[in-house]
Amino acid sequence: MTMTDPTSRFFEELGGRGHELLLAKAVGTVRFDLADGRRTDRWLVSLDKGDVTVSHGNAAADCVVRTDRVLFDRVVAGRVNVLAALLRGVVTVEGNVELVVLFQRLFPGPPRDRGSGRAAGSAARSS
Repeated sequence: MTMTDPTSRFFEELGGRGHELLLAKAVGTVRFDLADGRRTDRWLVSLDKGDVTVSHGNAAADCVVRTDRVLFDRVVAGRVNVLAALLRGVVTVEGNVELVVLFQRLFPGPPRDRGSGRAAGSAARSS
């Protein structure tokens, strides 16, 4: 793992923000357990009404999100929606699911389709 991978970049940038308005109502801790072969990388995010701190660790948390590292790289790149992945069973959540619902606001949306100006996968409106 290098510090330039999408997941590390996401958590480092999130920790550097200090305060995140999109999480003004969130209080609790979320631990992300990301499996990479036999290794599990853990990120612990503490939320206190918008104040965000990020660290590595296997500490107890109000919510634990488990998935594959490659899939999570796709989540933080905006290519996979974490809630859709949860419904498909490729992401599991234990504990306070509301924290994941709030936290997902921080993940980027889908990449734009360069050809049409619409988001990738969006349907054209019929008149």
